[in-house]
Parts: sequence; structure tokens; C-alpha cells
Amino acid sequence: MLDMLTAKPVPGAVVPSWTGVVRYLHITPRAFLPMREMPELTLIAGKGIEGDRYMIGREEGFYSHKPEEGRQVTLFEYETLMALKRDHNIDLAPAEHRRNVTVAGVPLTHLVGRRFWLGEVLLESTRLSIPCRHIEEITGKAIFDPLINRSGLNCKILQGGTVRVGDAVRNVQ
Repeated sequence: MLDMLTAKPVPGAVVPSWTGVVRYLHITPRAFLPMREMPELTLIAGKGIEGDRYMIGREEGFYSHKPEEGRQVTLFEYETLMALKRDHNIDLAPAEHRRNVTVAGVPLTHLVGRRFWLGEVLLESTRLSIPCRHIEEITGKAIFDPLINRSGLNCKILQGGTVRVGDAVRNVQ
């Protein structure tokens, strides 16, 4: 834990901890195509997800020509899928929210600007991933308004590797 005034470690301080789990993994090979569920993904540091449309320098499609660090992998909370069903009676499948990784038990909104582990991959979250109205066209469901306060999390890949369904998501101590 850091002292808020000096930004130096506080001796003997307890570091808050959390652990989540990867529930679903998806890629979109091209814009407007359905997302494909995968048992594992290969994340490449500084580039993106192997086989995904946002793989900078390798793939073609909507936004692929715009190298934005935060677009390299996007996480979404499983709890949001449950809240949409409970609060708005909207069944949104894990592939329909258009994010690559669905996690459970991870406080995504609190991670902007932080580093954490996704299996063996080290990520740094860059910003929240706000949904766009285009998602309503793709899914045929009125989900934009209910999702506006339930964002995903865009992350850059600092250390690549393989992520599998069931892998732990944990903070950097």
C-alpha cells in the first residue's frame, strides 16, 4: 500500500487483495461477424489477441487501422450479465456484449490505471470500455441504456501468454 501524500510504500500495511476467474473467452475475426467462443486465447504483448480483429498490424476490419493501446483486450463482468437479467429482463449471452474476456468476482471499475494478472498474462487497464449503440444493431436487443453504467475494461498487454477459461484473475501484490 502507498502513502497517499508521498507515494511511498507504507511499512507493515495490509495490501487489499481480490481474486476472480475467467468465465468466457471470445474473439471476433472480422467486424460485424459473430464472436466465437474459445477455450483459450493467446495474448501478444504490444499487439493484441491472436486471431482477433484488433490484432494490430495483422488483421483487417472496423477500427483495425487505428492502433489504440486500450483496445488490445477487453474484459467484462459476468455479474453485469446477471444484473441485466434481474433489473431489465434482458438475456445477454456472453458473446453478445462484444468483449473478449468475461470474468467473475473482479471489480473492473476499480482497476483503471492498475496492473493485474489474467492467468499468466500481465495486463494494465487503460480505460473503461463504454458500449456503443451499434451493439443494439448486432444483438437486436435494447441494451445500450442499461449498459451505459456497466462498462467493460480496456487493457494493454504487458506480458503475453495463454489465457484459459477457469484461469485466475488476481491483482499484482
